[in-house]
This record gives sequence, structure tokens and C-alpha cells, in this order.
Amino acid sequence: MMTFRRKGPLWALILAFGCGKPEAAGTLINMYDNQFNGAVARVPVGTRVTFLNGGRSVHNATAVDGAWKSGDVAAHSSGEGRGADVVFDKPGVYKYYCSYHGTKDSHGMAGVVVVGDVSYSPSPRGAIAPADTASGRVRHVPAEYPTIQAAVDAASPGDLVLVGRGVYREEVTVTTPSLVIRGVDRNETIIDGEFVRGNGIAVLADAVAVENMTARNALLNGFFWTGVTGFRGSYLTAYNNGDYGVYAFGSKDGVFEDSYASGSPDSGFYIGQCYPCRVVIRSVVAERNGLGYSGTNAGGQLYLVSSIWRNNRAGIVPTSLDVELDPPQRNAVYAANLVIDNNNLGAPAIVINSVAFGNGILLAGSVRDTVIRNVVLDHASHGIVTSPIQDRNFYPAIDNVIRDNVVLGSGRGDLVNAGPGAAGNCFSGNEYRTAVPFGLEVARGCHGLTMPWWSDWVPFGTIFARALVAKEPFPDWKTQPPPPPQAGMPSPESAPVRIATHVFESLHFDLASAQVPAGTDSIVAVWRSGAAPHDRTPGWLGRIAANAAFLIGPLIVCWWLMRALRSRKAPVDRPWGRRLGALVTGVLAWVAVVGLSIWYFSRI
Repeated sequence: MMTFRRKGPLWALILAFGCGKPEAAGTLINMYDNQFNGAVARVPVGTRVTFLNGGRSVHNATAVDGAWKSGDVAAHSSGEGRGADVVFDKPGVYKYYCSYHGTKDSHGMAGVVVVGDVSYSPSPRGAIAPADTASGRVRHVPAEYPTIQAAVDAASPGDLVLVGRGVYREEVTVTTPSLVIRGVDRNETIIDGEFVRGNGIAVLADAVAVENMTARNALLNGFFWTGVTGFRGSYLTAYNNGDYGVYAFGSKDGVFEDSYASGSPDSGFYIGQCYPCRVVIRSVVAERNGLGYSGTNAGGQLYLVSSIWRNNRAGIVPTSLDVELDPPQRNAVYAANLVIDNNNLGAPAIVINSVAFGNGILLAGSVRDTVIRNVVLDHASHGIVTSPIQDRNFYPAIDNVIRDNVVLGSGRGDLVNAGPGAAGNCFSGNEYRTAVPFGLEVARGCHGLTMPWWSDWVPFGTIFARALVAKEPFPDWKTQPPPPPQAGMPSPESAPVRIATHVFESLHFDLASAQVPAGTDSIVAVWRSGAAPHDRTPGWLGRIAANAAFLIGPLIVCWWLMRALRSRKAPVDRPWGRRLGALVTGVLAWVAVVGLSIWYFSRI
């Protein structure tokens, strides 16, 4: 049985304040003009699948057999997107299409939802077993095959598809496992979506590696792995793609390395819906994106290390949301990164990530994450902040460790612990100038007793306030500047063929050996010397203003208790009605201060 329900703008779904009854797990399928983002979605029985329209046209999801239909979903006039839910209560393979932009035989805008433990292969050749070793066969494009897709379709597990220099105007879908797809020149082997095709390369099969090439101008993603075990993206450049740059969803056991992403309205790099992920992102650069990194409900041996996140709207933003399975986001590590100047209003965005503007590392509803040995500089809002997030359910940020980071030049606070519900987060050994609430490392240190109430509600309120006013148009992702040439893979035509099996194990990853990117120490030296070009660190008045909402509440309580104790000696002069009135007045004053703080800091 399938049922569906419409819902309103996405900001209301994600950021509405308050706690509701826990609802069924869900996953998200985006609808664009005219593609579903994710050709195959694999979900457990009973999952609520949300079809969300992020395009400009009316779309729907209609079962091929006519058994169900999501209903027409119109695009919101502000570009926020609207959606409809379909709950899949029985195991099976459910093929669907948009009745306006696809056909029943899976042409055009079409997809598949696989529910439960059901066998399904997206390959037209049927199920193909993966291989652990290279076959020795090289398939040359364009010398042997005119297109990358033709070579991929002809290949067998273990083959190398070697792609020559040139611009390939196609969308590549990989359904054969254990392939290595490699360009001979990272900057001159280019897949161009021409703003009409969905993805550069979409991988639906296990153990596929993509290396040393560029994807640009796709309506959705540059490089995309979905529902796979084993993946590797090395020496990739993804720019000016309409959703994500380099993206793995519902996938585990992989690595993104030595890669670059820019011009993505959602995020440059994304890991979503996996636990344990067993994934490493290392030595990458993300700039001029809505978010540098986003990871929804992703964790468990997940490491972002030794990378540069700069000049995005926000830097590193893991989140807990009900629109993907298995919340909350938990047990991820962010180490030895350079996170700098993520305040770029000229970067493209979508509504739900625009609210994170000006934050270096924002743990939104994260649980037991570790933020260690990062350098976080020059952010309009906050350097490192823990904050709750509200979707259908409320997710506080709890039990996170923020330790041994250098955090300087933040407009409101370098270190911030945001409530409500901020329990167990600890801060220690960090180099910083401002904290909200003040004395954060003392009150919420990582050793001994901590003060559980030592949190500030303004960041969460600020996110909510920004969501109320956020609207398109944002800067156009199609017109972002192209990146400079990037360093290519050494000896691509003769380098060994490494199948993407047992990836995490083969990395022999050692967190202790992760180093900050080259040149970081000299940048930090400039900031320590006071010679940074735009140090946003507030003066004493600004620090008091940033802490005002936190300070006023305890002061009101202390003041009221003193009045109450004094009134015991003069009950006639100070009856309880007056005391209650004083308390109400004080609380209203505190609410007013919080409201003014939220209004002021949401303008940053």
C-alpha cells in the first residue's frame, strides 16, 4: 500500500521550531527540470519517500503500472521547492516516471525505488559480479569507442576505460561493477552537460573508480555514486553543476581525494545517508559553493581531513534530517582542515543551505562528532558552532568534541555552543579570542564536570529567522567562473588500475598523521600577528552584545530570587503577586533581548 501527503516550503519542513511526535524514516528524491536526482533509490519497507520539486516546472512521480501517483507538485514561486510523500509498505521494485517529462518505458524523467531485500540490477545485461583485480583490458575513447557511454556499456568488470582529451557532450551512467574510468588529462578530458543533461557520470554499480577528468554544466551532479559499496573519486574537477559537485549517496567504503569542486548551489562535496560509511575525504578543495561540504545522516568511520574549504557561503556543515534515512548524523571526524573566509554572497545557493551563511564548521544536530586540529579563520557568523536542527523531529547537537583547533576572526564568536538541548559538547585546547557563551572552555571543558546549561539560543534562532526571509534568486550557478587548471594524476596512461574494492581498508588511514594543507602555517602566522586583511573579531562591546541573550536570563533569575528572599521579611509590602509580576516582566525582557539578538545577528 502506498499513501502520499503534500507538504509546504522546505524551510518550514526543516526549520520549524518545536518538537513533534517522531515519524517514520524517510528519504528524499529531488525532481528537477527534467530529471530525478537518483535513478535508483533503495529503501527499507515502510519508508516515506519525499518527491521534492526543486525545478521550475510542474512534476510528479507516477507508477509505471498505474498503482500509485505522487500527485502534481508545482515549483514554489520563491524557488524553495514543494513536495509530496509516498509511503512504500511492501517489498518490491517500483518503477516510476514523470507523466509530463518521461515515459513508461523509462525514457526521459524516470526512476526506480527498490523496497526491502529485493534483488534488482540496473544493468541491461542483468546482475554482474564485481571483480577484485584488473582484467588487463583497456578500452580507448574515442579511438575504439566514440563515446564514454559506449565504452562503459561494452566493458567488463576489471576493465580500464581510458578517455582521451576532448569535450564529451553526454551523460554517462555506469551499471557494470569494478570499472576504472580515467581521463588522460584532468583539465582537458571534459564531460559537458551543456545545461541540458542530468549528471556528468552517475555510478549505480559497486567498486567503480573515476579518475583524472572534469565534469561541468550538468543540471544535477558532476560525479555521482548512489547505493554502492566501494567507490573512488581521484583527481576530479567538478564545476558549475546544478546540485552537487562530487557526491556519494547511500554508499559506503570509499574515498574522494585530490579533487576540486566549485559553483554548486548545494555543496561541493557530499556524503549522505550511510552508517557506518567507512569513507575518507582528503586533500580536496571546495570553493564558491553553497556549502563546501554537506553530509546528512552520514558517519561512522567518516573522515574529512587535510582539505581546503574556502570562499563558500558556509564551510563544513554536517546535518541530521528526516528527509534521509537513519538520523541523526553521528560519529564523524573533521581534522587538519583549512576552513577560511566562507562568507561568499556571490556563490550560488539553495534556500535551505543559505541559512548557514558565514559559518566555518557548523554541526547541525550532530552527535559524537570530533572536530580536531583544524584552522578556521575569517567567518562573519561563527567559527565552530554546535547547533540543534528541526526537521519533522528535533535533533540537538550533543556529545561533540571540539579540541585543539585554531579559530580566529569570527564576527560573533570563534567557539559557540548553541541550544536548546546542547548537552555533552566539550571544548578544550583551542586557540581562540571569542566564545559564546563566555568562558566556554571552562564551563564546557572536556575534562571533569561541565555546566549543562552553558549554551546560547541565538544561533538556532538566527537560522530560523534567516529561513523566514531567504528567497531566490541567488547568484546563478551556470555563470560562476571556471577554476584554474588543477594538478593531474601522475602518468595516467600507464598508472596501475586499482579497482575500488576494500577501499577503506586499503587506505590504512591514520588520523594522527593527517596534516593541515601546505601553506596553512604561514596564513595562521599572519592572523596571529594582527595583520590579517579583514579580522572580524568584535571588540569588547561586540562581545558583550554577542553574550547578552545568554547573560540576561541568569541575571533575571538571580534578581528575582533576591527579591523573593527579601520579601519574606515584608510579605505585606511584597506579596507573591508582585513577585510573579516581576518575574514575568523579567522573562519578557529576556525574550526581547533574545529576539533583538536574533534579528541583529541574522542580518550578518
